[in-house]
Amino acid sequence: MQQLTLSTILYIAKCILGVIICYFLYKQFPQYPFYWSLVSVAITISPDSSNKLAYDRIIANTLGCAVALLIYPIQAPSLLLLCLGVAITIAAGTLLKLTNVLRTAIAALVIIIITEGEHRNWQIALERVGCVITGCVVALAVTLLFNKVQHFYNTRTAD
Repeated sequence: MQQLTLSTILYIAKCILGVIICYFLYKQFPQYPFYWSLVSVAITISPDSSNKLAYDRIIANTLGCAVALLIYPIQAPSLLLLCLGVAITIAAGTLLKLTNVLRTAIAALVIIIITEGEHRNWQIALERVGCVITGCVVALAVTLLFNKVQHFYNTRTAD
């Protein structure tokens, strides 16, 4: 039977803290779609302690949001917009050397583009972008906090 490592336990704690913060926002501001922050924080926090990966995932989320907003005004069926958005996101992510986090960018794109029915509303798209970015900021804050605590602990135990 395999045991949980310290890094796995820390990953669980980071995810739980991120979910708690985003859930609080979701409950406090029910008029906004903060449930997308919950998704965003879950796909942005990484199991390792890499600040670079956290930043890359935030850039990827931002890329997906930007592509979604770029193609949002195009009057076309959602499936066509999704395919176009995926192609643009992958191409841009490859050029930006973000291939290891393209799934994060595509997830953000899908969150923004998917609409209930065929009615498109800029306000909804912008609210979703804000909520996705909020999830990213929460994930980054949690990652930086845990890295700071871990660094403090490591320096204290090294003495």
